[in-house]
Amino acid sequence: MTDRSMNPKRRLMLQAGAGVAGIAATGLSITPALAQGAYPTRPITFICPWPAGGTADATMRVLTRVAAQLLGQPIVFENRAGASGMIGARAIAIAQPDGYTIGQLPISITRFSQLGTVSFDPLKNFTFIARTSGQTFGMVVRPDSPYKTLADLVAAAKANPGKISYATAGIAGATHVGMEEFCLAAGIKMNHIPYKGGSPALMDTLAGMVDVLADSSSWAPHVEQGKLRLLATWGAERPARFKNSPTLKNAGYDVVVDAPNGIGAPAGLPPHIVAKLSEVFHKAVMSPQFKEACDKIDTPLMYLNGEDYRKYVLSQYIRDKRLIDKLNLKEQIKNG
Repeated sequence: MTDRSMNPKRRLMLQAGAGVAGIAATGLSITPALAQGAYPTRPITFICPWPAGGTADATMRVLTRVAAQLLGQPIVFENRAGASGMIGARAIAIAQPDGYTIGQLPISITRFSQLGTVSFDPLKNFTFIARTSGQTFGMVVRPDSPYKTLADLVAAAKANPGKISYATAGIAGATHVGMEEFCLAAGIKMNHIPYKGGSPALMDTLAGMVDVLADSSSWAPHVEQGKLRLLATWGAERPARFKNSPTLKNAGYDVVVDAPNGIGAPAGLPPHIVAKLSEVFHKAVMSPQFKEACDKIDTPLMYLNGEDYRKYVLSQYIRDKRLIDKLNLKEQIKNG
């Protein structure tokens, strides 16, 4: 019972506290917005570090549409391509940590930070929201290419060191590093042609400007239509849609590349916003819409919550430190 001789303002505060306690006792949740301010109250910008039309662009657009419905605010999708995804990643790193700028983080942030080509630290400058999905990488050639199989390509590359060209989405990105790992394992040398994303690399491959394309599954529909030939995929297992094509491991090369994508924000994001975004993107990743979008390009779901995603990034940071030395990547970047 409240003492009626108590200061009226003090009595009102105690009554309000008792009311909140009563609500909690009923088992109903009290939203953090009551204590920390509603979020979001305006549109959110989502930065995709790849060009429009690529595989990451396609899946992230579906994911953000689902997330926008759950958040009750529009998510404005913005492509900031270039530098193997690092232009977009930097834009996320330097944004205000208020929850209104988020985006897709390429796992190659762990590699570029150690190569000295970016000014951010992946372990200090990002808030990790969720890991979303992996990628199905592969090597493809035009149907009129003399390389009918991976063995044909290896034999030709051994006979003509540095003469056969391959296109990727950029220097030191997942496809470049994957190809260099393969070349090292196969004992061959090829000529790397970097692009600003997978989409322009695919277009030039279709046009016959390069010999081989190494990319995530932007090539899939073209393979099914007979416009490209798949030599090998890079995952631990063969994709169901391309089970007749070998993986690099099937072909005898101990190379596996899946490069999972994730959702991140600038460091210093308030905990209640982290919690909200984590909840929403968990639901969005598990939605039938996102699964359907991933299935279309043979992209496996690889969900991790924010803390587990951070630990995964740390493990990749350590792995990339070894790869940089093994593949002499600093010298490759220096030479363009």
